Amino acid sequence: MIDLATLPEAANRLAGADWKLCVTPADAWKTPADLNAEADWVPAQVPGTAAAALEAAGRFSREAPTPLHDKDVWYRCRIAPSKPGTHVLRCDGLATVCEAWIGDAPLLTSDSMYQPLQVEFDLEEPAELVFCFRALTPHFAHKGPRARWRTRLADEPGLRMVRTTLLGHMPGWCPSVHAVGPWRGMTLAARSDVLLHDLSVRTALSEDGTGRLTVSLRPGDGLAPGARIACAGADAPLAEQADGKLAATLHLPGIEPWWPHTHGTPTLHEVQLVCGDRNVLLARIGFRRIAVDRGPDGNGFALLVNGVPVFCRGAVWTSADICALPGTVDAYRPWLELARDGHMNMLRIGGTMAPESPAFFELCDELGILVWQDLPFANFDYPASDPDFAAKVARETSDLLGSISASPSLAVVCGGSEMHQQGAMMGLPEERWRGALTEEILPGAAASARPDVPYVPNSPSGGVMPFSPNAGIAHYYGVGAYRRPLEDARRANVRFAGECLAFSNVAEPGAVSETAPCHHPDWKRGVPRDRDVGWDFEDVRDHYVRELYGTDPLDLRYGDPASYLDHGRAAVAEVMEATFAEWRRKGSSCGGALVWTFQDLMPGAGWGVIGSDGTPKSAWYGLRRAFAPLRLTVTDEGTNGLDIHLQNDTPDARALRVEIACLREGQMPVASGAKVMEMPAHGSESLPATELIGAFFDTTYAFRFGPPSHDCVHVRVLDPETDAVLDEAFHFPLGRKASARGAKIVAETAALPDGSWCLQLSSDRIAQSVSIRDEAFLTLDNWFHLAPGHVKTVTLRRRPGAATDARPLGVVLPLGGQPVPYAAG
Repeated sequence: MIDLATLPEAANRLAGADWKLCVTPADAWKTPADLNAEADWVPAQVPGTAAAALEAAGRFSREAPTPLHDKDVWYRCRIAPSKPGTHVLRCDGLATVCEAWIGDAPLLTSDSMYQPLQVEFDLEEPAELVFCFRALTPHFAHKGPRARWRTRLADEPGLRMVRTTLLGHMPGWCPSVHAVGPWRGMTLAARSDVLLHDLSVRTALSEDGTGRLTVSLRPGDGLAPGARIACAGADAPLAEQADGKLAATLHLPGIEPWWPHTHGTPTLHEVQLVCGDRNVLLARIGFRRIAVDRGPDGNGFALLVNGVPVFCRGAVWTSADICALPGTVDAYRPWLELARDGHMNMLRIGGTMAPESPAFFELCDELGILVWQDLPFANFDYPASDPDFAAKVARETSDLLGSISASPSLAVVCGGSEMHQQGAMMGLPEERWRGALTEEILPGAAASARPDVPYVPNSPSGGVMPFSPNAGIAHYYGVGAYRRPLEDARRANVRFAGECLAFSNVAEPGAVSETAPCHHPDWKRGVPRDRDVGWDFEDVRDHYVRELYGTDPLDLRYGDPASYLDHGRAAVAEVMEATFAEWRRKGSSCGGALVWTFQDLMPGAGWGVIGSDGTPKSAWYGLRRAFAPLRLTVTDEGTNGLDIHLQNDTPDARALRVEIACLREGQMPVASGAKVMEMPAHGSESLPATELIGAFFDTTYAFRFGPPSHDCVHVRVLDPETDAVLDEAFHFPLGRKASARGAKIVAETAALPDGSWCLQLSSDRIAQSVSIRDEAFLTLDNWFHLAPGHVKTVTLRRRPGAATDARPLGVVLPLGGQPVPYAAG
């Protein structure tokens, strides 16, 4: 969104400015008069951070970061007026306690990383613009209202009093890279060139399909009389309001709505400001309506988009770059396209993270990804009784949400992360951990800025205890950190998981050492852990290796480190798929779940399902299958047999043929069947396997009438007209280890008409957790099971940076088996 729009020919006077940066001891320099041109100045980018500038200059390492919050950081550049007179400077984010001068004259002060500021000043001739970001360490000692509890998450209790991100202050979670500098955009323009201030673009979609667009703005000196707003073939004049703003409203019958990409098309419409003979693009907007379904008992939480239930699936976003904290489309796009390609339809920006720029939301609008926005509060008991603090955070919230007032992707606003949980887990009564911040101050500001978006007070919240998974919003780690059996995903009666399934996810081969990795300090530095506990998330992953494969991960790590890593990769993908099979099936109580986390903040086996270098891990592949809009899964219902579940999130009904084969020794069918069924749009169905087979067959080996007749069940769903395989699912009634029998895989490359490549794979029997490894190519599917008697085609995508003439050359490796090489002819 544009908040300070200028005439198209009026250049931003800070674009390309020659910024320099210098780090000094705290309070070494008081004002620009103290600046020393001979000091150690290095080039800097604005927007940007001190850590990124120092890293580029070879003065900082994200692997071994030096503190920045105990120092002052100075920025300076020369500016010149395009025309003499009053100029407007807008700063969208200054981290964190900051003073600025134009020449020697004070210009502004800031004490919040999240608060945009705008000032006017006279600029008649070239001058120097100077910012000083003061050391935060002294501010940590400032006293406020006494905290009702203390958190162990952060390394500095005084952070509750300072409006800055917790990133860099959470041992075991992320490197200690401190956010310092002008981290968000900065704009300088002559006031006579300013078209508008305080732009607000709001949309609504009625049940009859009529869109309503309301635009309001405060006119700048450059806005000519008679301006109009145009959208979707309609236009209306801007009329003056009682508060001095200009506003226009358009009603658009039959407007094409915006959908999350899993459920339809994320249609966007341009909003233009028609100003004389100029058309200025103000925003690209979508029309949608969002509501919360609490279920028949009032304890549920699920989203309805345009009246259709949407199972929200995705992950918790961390940052595109822990050092730079970038806010550009170019920085976000590779990550968000991976989210879209992984069939994720929601990302949550947690309260422990830094809010992202409007560019993030604009790209989510385009890609059809819903955003759950925690406001930047987490774990602390914040001083809400302090009137100055209350006013500050209300203003931050209004400005943050106002800057994305037109984004259809914003789906939930949340008062923060784990504040309710933190107090409740310490045994405090409810009145001690609930309060005005999340119940009055933040929801009031949110409702004013985005009345179209549901608000929830905290994540987690909603049950008798705020962390109870059977009511409201949970942070569910029953499967995962608490090492519960996979069946707990159903037993816990999860309603919505704002976080879940945290594992130490091993990067793909080539990104990690394959020789004795896990006992080396460099390896363990990349393994996440909660503070003050005797285990880490690698121990969690190892638990599920043991449970799924009946093998001791310690023995694997001793004798075959490469196999140890592969079993860990396979186990995580399997757990992800199995858990979401429970949550997405028809009749499940779950309305959505977000995996912790989307990407790593540093190299290593972190929580991210994507590595810090942007390479997907096994978890991403498992989730991509689990999140597919058209999805087939199976669940073991014991003596009720094997249930087959189908979900069709797409807007089109379709006929499907479902086939089942129960295989002995992973290859010989002993029972089979098929059925053609009609799947409604946005619908789900469940049916017992015996309905396909046509008679009783002990698919789950629950009755145990004699020795088992089969060790694998393979279910497929196909297009009945083309026989194209749309999805498949597997069940191992005797366990995964009993079905591992030395499959013989054939792998052949094939060139596609568009110049890309694919792999065609076949096997004589079931091959488990097959991985594809190629230095020049990535795949859209990996760590999958391969069924006998069929050819599976896997598309190859050239890795970023790979040579344009590179040809496929790699291996296909079933878990525990021998590698099968392939090469393009």
